[in-house]
Amino acid sequence: MSYEIWENARLATMQEGQDANYGLIDDGVLVVEGKQLAWVGPRSDMPMQYRHGAFMHDARNALVTPGLIDCHTHLVYGGHRANEFELRLNGASYEDIARAGGGIKSTVQATRMASEAELYKAALKRLTHLMKEGVTTLEIKSGYGLSLENEAKCLRVARQLALDCPIQIKNTFLGAHAVPPEFQDNADAYIDAVVTMMAPLQAQGLIDAVDAFCDRIGFTYAQTEKVFKEAQRLNLPVKLHAEQLTDSHGASLAAKYGALSCDHLEWLSEEGAAAMAKAGTVAVLLPGAFYFIRETKLPPIELLRQHKVPMAISTDSNPGSSPCTSLLLMLNMACTLMRLTPQEALAGVTRVAAQALGLIDRGALCANQRADFVLWDVQHPAELAYAFGSNPCLSTVWGGQVR
Repeated sequence: MSYEIWENARLATMQEGQDANYGLIDDGVLVVEGKQLAWVGPRSDMPMQYRHGAFMHDARNALVTPGLIDCHTHLVYGGHRANEFELRLNGASYEDIARAGGGIKSTVQATRMASEAELYKAALKRLTHLMKEGVTTLEIKSGYGLSLENEAKCLRVARQLALDCPIQIKNTFLGAHAVPPEFQDNADAYIDAVVTMMAPLQAQGLIDAVDAFCDRIGFTYAQTEKVFKEAQRLNLPVKLHAEQLTDSHGASLAAKYGALSCDHLEWLSEEGAAAMAKAGTVAVLLPGAFYFIRETKLPPIELLRQHKVPMAISTDSNPGSSPCTSLLLMLNMACTLMRLTPQEALAGVTRVAAQALGLIDRGALCANQRADFVLWDVQHPAELAYAFGSNPCLSTVWGGQVR
């Protein structure tokens, strides 16, 4: 049996139940067999079977964490919305801009006009920034095509990025993101169209999950449920943009369908939190969007803690409300703006983020997990959330190989 050993490491294993101290192991060792971790622990406890004939790597006392996971992004899109940023700073609200034909609809127009090659080139730049910060897995949502042809185009780009880059990408179909111009004032008819898109996209192998935007500028409870029913028929897991601008009872609906996650959640009610807890649905907090649109209502963090709803953190990388490609910055913002602890924040971009994507083979450093991990030029895990504007990533290992 061939092994590779990483020694002289300070390990933040992030195993469940050990968040109080990050699962820290000093003088730690990682034993890699192929793409998996065969053993993790202190050097003094390493079994004899791994001690001879292995290829040795010296971590040089670096901090080692699981590979970071960005569980909510919209990386594939055309154009930008810097003009809308200016409008908001001159007094227009996010909703004002959306209702005037800006917002998501302006990105839809730019995305439809862009070629597949142009979308790939732009998305690759964004993805490269994330990878440089130790991201080893991420989700890419569609939702800027809003027709079968253009949604498929964006989802193909996401699949191609996964083929070309050392990273795993989960594709989520977000056809129910906004009403496109050709269905203006007829959201019900558009939802019917979204429902018909899912089977052919699944048949092409382009989608892993289904999402929707349930809110006052998105879709109603009843319209969202139509989408979820079809996803359920196709055995596709669901997620939901929920309770961002109002309490639309989306979290309870998502929990009813066993959703992997509900995301945003500024207006989450106690009823919604309890439903999520019962269903095992992850709360994905998006501090970049909270910051960028100058939201003042915080997600109910204490309520989520009380109900023991797991909390993930993500960039929500998108052109309109979070044009961000730094998951490390989100760690800091989650702590400073939303008052998460550094332990909660790091769990939120590792173990809990994996849960939000329905992945059980990554997110912690322990035997039988994927050998996805990051070496950092810091001494303590809290430093990853503490310092912002820098990147202490020394190297990333993805599937056992240095990336």
